[in-house]
Amino acid sequence: MVAIVSSMAARLVLIGLLVIATTGRSARADIDAERVRKAIELGTTKLLAMQDQRSGTWQEHPGLPGGVTALCTLSLITAGVSVHDPQVQKSLTLLRSLRPRMTYTCSLQTLVLCAAEPQKDLLRIRENVQWLESQQIRENEKKGAWGYGNSQGTGDNSNTQFAMLALHEARRVGVPVSKQTWKLALAYWLRTQNLDGSWGYMEGAPGTGSMTCAGIAAVVIASEELAETSAEVHGDQIRCCGDAPDDTPVQRALQWLGSHFKVETNPGMARNWLLYYLYGVERVGRLTNQRFLGGHDWYREGANMLVEMQDRKGGLWVGPGTGEDSPSVATPLALLFLSKGRRPVLISKLKHEPSKDWNHHPNDLGNLTEYAETRWKRDMTWQVIDWPRASSDDLLQSPVVWLSGRDKLQLTDAQVASLRDYVDRGGFLFAEQCCGGKDFDQSFRALVKRMFPEVEHELRLLPPEHPIWTAEERVDSNYLKPLWGIDVGCRTAVAYCPEDLGCYWEVASPMRDEWLRGRPRAQVEAARSLGLNVLAYATNRELRGKLDEIAPPLASHDRDKVERAKIWVGKVRHAGGWNVAPAALPNLMNIVQREAGLRVRLDAEDLSLDDPALFQHHMLFMHGRHSFKFSEAERAKLRTYVARGGCILADSICSSPEFTNAMRQEMAAVFPDHPLERIPPAHPMFTKKYGGFDVRTVSLREAQPAAGGGPRKLITRDGPPDLEGIKIDGHYGVIFSPHDLSCSLERHESIECAGYARKDAAQIGLNVVMYSLYE
Repeated sequence: MVAIVSSMAARLVLIGLLVIATTGRSARADIDAERVRKAIELGTTKLLAMQDQRSGTWQEHPGLPGGVTALCTLSLITAGVSVHDPQVQKSLTLLRSLRPRMTYTCSLQTLVLCAAEPQKDLLRIRENVQWLESQQIRENEKKGAWGYGNSQGTGDNSNTQFAMLALHEARRVGVPVSKQTWKLALAYWLRTQNLDGSWGYMEGAPGTGSMTCAGIAAVVIASEELAETSAEVHGDQIRCCGDAPDDTPVQRALQWLGSHFKVETNPGMARNWLLYYLYGVERVGRLTNQRFLGGHDWYREGANMLVEMQDRKGGLWVGPGTGEDSPSVATPLALLFLSKGRRPVLISKLKHEPSKDWNHHPNDLGNLTEYAETRWKRDMTWQVIDWPRASSDDLLQSPVVWLSGRDKLQLTDAQVASLRDYVDRGGFLFAEQCCGGKDFDQSFRALVKRMFPEVEHELRLLPPEHPIWTAEERVDSNYLKPLWGIDVGCRTAVAYCPEDLGCYWEVASPMRDEWLRGRPRAQVEAARSLGLNVLAYATNRELRGKLDEIAPPLASHDRDKVERAKIWVGKVRHAGGWNVAPAALPNLMNIVQREAGLRVRLDAEDLSLDDPALFQHHMLFMHGRHSFKFSEAERAKLRTYVARGGCILADSICSSPEFTNAMRQEMAAVFPDHPLERIPPAHPMFTKKYGGFDVRTVSLREAQPAAGGGPRKLITRDGPPDLEGIKIDGHYGVIFSPHDLSCSLERHESIECAGYARKDAAQIGLNVVMYSLYE
């Protein structure tokens, strides 16, 4: 009884600490996704207001009719303005009427038509491709380049860049481009690269940031279009693990760009064409899959600078030099950087030792990501992570990491610990043995044992009924590959294939689709479907933005040794899977500490209900997946605990009907005179009254029956929270969610786990904790 009285008194102290903690928060946070979203929204609004409502144009650059209008229209579509928006349609009508005369205008016009309604404009796109190919210089020292068009200009790297961007996008929507065009362009860029790795505006000119970005993008695009790969099709066989194309020119250029990287200036040109340079940086980061350039998070730094610049200009952007002093040029360039650069990362490739063993098939993830984009109807990207220098926070920038190799892995204890922390905090490890590398297989299995020394975590062959096989597409049973996995928390969190997968993704380039036939095509489609299934299972098709907050580290111990006036929450042990989601409660307490500013004990104590220490805890937490039953002694202790003012929060893992039924039966046995009833959606618990969030409308993932034997889906519906409670003396002493909270709190929700969305689960949990302190 004394412990309970002390607990109730401590609530008053905790409430006082809450007031102190929340008043000291910084009014201005670092750049985040919401600030970028608002900047893009404001920028598009201002840019639309600058359009001439009668003609659908923006103020054009002299000598380049339609160029600025095309640039503005492209940025608006990229930023999310609907193609069917009346103002966008008016611009499209104008752009469709233009006949190609200048390289810049024709290239930008083609980029817009490819991004807007390509099937409607295929004929015009084809005409533009033919014109651009006719304008490529085919002789003299500028062979392979483009000038301004119609014999104007002698050829330069800026015009050449735009022509290649247009041809690349045209090919992506199905318009063929001559291989000779790509060969000439690639040879031109390789010939004109400076010794230090940079490019200037013309051959021999000092290197600049904007032109080095142009050179990197052009070499990557031309190499991709020429389909230079390390996997080849010969007859009805696919040969894996050949020699990869030489990427030395790109690596030299990236090294130069990284060593000169800034976001405030265009290297080599001071502040001239700053936004044009940043537009190029975004393209380099995306095409080379680099999150960092010279140790700089290029998107975060660039976004921060651009948002600050916009704030000073009232919603538009104006650059510091000639050309970009016009907001109709500077604003679309800024919007293109912010919009395209924030594309979510789907998967990361781990760069590991031995050297180059990590990248036998350089185009594997690029082709798989492009396939996922077409299936999920959204823009995504992938990236390379230099694992020897990466922390688990770096790994968490993407929901899935890909580990591939042939030789024995050479991993430090720190790397193993960061990979385990990544998985514990919601990440997914996808791995393959490639090129027949038995040494990799043995070392990967050893890695798994180092990561998961617990007996319950064993690498097992995933059975045919596992949802990973049908998460997105059915895999041709004639070409199935074995997949091993490890269950962590609420889901499978590691998937390993001891055979080649990346090789077949490497072959799965869109350039090959037209001539890939027979057995090779069936092999490629099966491997691609399996890869997509793993990604769908691991992410539930829900991706975080580049600037979204990552999951905080799990608390292995409590650094704050002072126990007075600290929230203690005990975890209830029972026979129904009491520890399926071990990180759920520590994560919830981290949220309480971070959002409410309260002192909490992070290393929760595991308790049976007949433990005398039960009464030392302010609150109890309980979850499970299976049926269970309390003893009479446990029922009596729980009844006394609640009667003395205690509160228990419980939820069903993945909305388990077995646990839900058992919970309702046990609560009826413990509290025969107090039924477990739905808590009214209008209850103050679901509002900000107690210092939490307004959760009167939340998102709930529910299982949808598979139609015609197809893959099982989760559908999301919005509505009021569905929590049940038992009220004792006007206070809810039992709060039960028949829908999952714990797996979402643990960030281990998956396509097979119905329950509340991650953000809503965190806010519901916080609100319940705050309610238990105030009431």
